[in-house]
Amino acid sequence: MKALLYNMTPEQKVYVDKWNENHPEDDLVTTDDKLDAKTVEMAKGYDVVSVLQVFDIDEEEVYRKLSSYGIKQIALRSVGYNIVNFDFIHKYHMIVTNTPAYSPRAVAENTLTSAMYLLRKWGPILNNEKEHLNFVREENLMSDEIYNQTVGIIGVGRIGSCVAEMFHALGAKVIGYDLVENPANEAFLEYTDFDTVIKNSDILTLHTPLEPSMEDMISAKQFKEMKNTAYLINAARGPLVNNHDLIAALKNKEIAGASLDVMTGEEAIVMKKFNNISELPVDYQELAQMPNVVFTPHSAYYTKTSVKNMIEQSMTDVKRVLNGQKPIYLVEE
Repeated sequence: MKALLYNMTPEQKVYVDKWNENHPEDDLVTTDDKLDAKTVEMAKGYDVVSVLQVFDIDEEEVYRKLSSYGIKQIALRSVGYNIVNFDFIHKYHMIVTNTPAYSPRAVAENTLTSAMYLLRKWGPILNNEKEHLNFVREENLMSDEIYNQTVGIIGVGRIGSCVAEMFHALGAKVIGYDLVENPANEAFLEYTDFDTVIKNSDILTLHTPLEPSMEDMISAKQFKEMKNTAYLINAARGPLVNNHDLIAALKNKEIAGASLDVMTGEEAIVMKKFNNISELPVDYQELAQMPNVVFTPHSAYYTKTSVKNMIEQSMTDVKRVLNGQKPIYLVEE
């Protein structure tokens, strides 16, 4: 197997090197570049390409050239697959695989961390201390305990199920909505409808894939229906939440705060360093100055276990395909 892995980072490279060491018959080659029309020619001579990036692969030329090189598979080192244009995938008779189970616990633990940060009001507390040298224990910064909270989960798949189990273990009431209800989760949560989750959650967390019909799933209507003491956590996909409506809801105190690992337009800031807040997109400028908001650079997944599994699971599926076997994680669109 000869594979070209785009958008490689040093921490992933460690596990690529280990794969090459343990599989001398394979040749995994890495590049820092993302896959697009300018870099696709680098894939000539390879059996497969692997990608982990937030940038859409939307130029037909990419798929046409990959197909002309004999490449039949794009192996995503991620759960999400919305960066791929499936019209072109089908047109050029290619397949896409992803890594949906690299570590659901990583994102679930990040969700729990985010919830505790918001609930214990660490944002305003740290802002008072660092910006104003104010160490007064103010009444408005009194927090609540997790067992008194109702945690609502939209999307109870692998990650959402882990989230439910963790919050249930801490004594919270957990409710959830998913198109497919898994009886095994009933030990940890109560399934209900979408609107009930929105209206009754003290902590609302999103763990769904991104389909076109789900863009702006959380917007002005939902913010008005949420408790004004509720917190929103999004570690799924940015476009699930309308940025403009979120900022308005925070300013109008329709919700109490938010933790955002993903946002629409995140490709403008993720993996970049800025000198001044004025260099950020306007949405980020506003959110960055709100002490009841925390956002992280699409890093909820970012653990040693996850990064290792991204390489191993994606490359295992590549070998299965090249050996004429059905991949374990085939994305069917």
